[in-house]
Parts: sequence; C-alpha cells; structure tokens
Amino acid sequence: MEPRNHTDVSEFHLMRLTEDPELKTIFFNLFLSMYLVTVLGNLLIVLAVISDSHLHTPMYYFLSHLSFTDICLSTTMIPKILVNIQAQSQSITFTGCITQICFALTFVLWENFLLLVMAYDRYVAVCHPLRYTVIMNPHLCVQLILLSLFTSTADALLHGLMVLRLSF
Repeated sequence: MEPRNHTDVSEFHLMRLTEDPELKTIFFNLFLSMYLVTVLGNLLIVLAVISDSHLHTPMYYFLSHLSFTDICLSTTMIPKILVNIQAQSQSITFTGCITQICFALTFVLWENFLLLVMAYDRYVAVCHPLRYTVIMNPHLCVQLILLSLFTSTADALLHGLMVLRLSF
C-alpha cells in the first residue's frame, strides 16, 4: 500500500445562517423560544404523570419516557445552535461532533423504540383487554424501556465508531 498524504481534522467549520445582525437576533429568539416551549411542554407531561396516581398506567409511563427523550434530544442539538448563532467562530471540535452525533442518534433511536413499545402496549390493550394488566405488568414495562435504551445506545455507538473510521 502506498503512503498517502493525510492530515487529521481537529474541528469542523459550520456554515453561517446569516451575517445580518437583525436576522441573527430573530433566529436566536426563534430557536430559543422553540427550545423553551419544547422543554417546558415535555416537562409538564412528565410532572403530570409523576404527580397524578391515576396516570400510573403503562401508556402514560411510556408517554413520560417519550417526553423525557424529547427533552434530551432537544438539549443535545439546540444549545449548540444557539451558541453558534451568537458566536463569531462557527466551529465544532471533532470530538464534540462525534459526541453530538452519538447522543442525537441515541435519543432519536430511543424515541423510535419507545413508539414501537407504545404501539405494542396499545395492541395488547385492544386485542387482549381482559389480560392487559397481566401482560403489561410494571416489570415488563421497565424491561421494555431498558431494552429500548440499551438497543438504541448500542446502535448509536456502532454508528459513531463507524464514523471514526472515515477520513475527513
């Protein structure tokens, strides 16, 4: 194999949304308000499920975890976007980029697996209503949540390791 010219990348330079200061302010306020609405709305769902004992059912248990993953996913992306809108230097380090990719993939995949679990929960509720509480017991609900978390984490780490093998 022939030696080839190779340079390691330490950071990526991101494209700017705009150079106009007025538009920067509008974009910043827009992203910040969307982020706050997302976090507060999902936090209200989680707190409602925790505080009301009538909502301690598998459907609401899964819904609160889905809201939690949505908060995590938003927090993975939006703060860096807000910093880049205001900063002069539009860059992200290589390790920061890989870390953000892994976390974003983990939470996106976890949301998808939770939606799958929620679909299974509704299937059991519709097709086996008399055995619903026996089938969807709290132990199984916790196992389904943990299985979806571990599967999504493993898949995201696998993709993150494959990105590390690429040359930039």
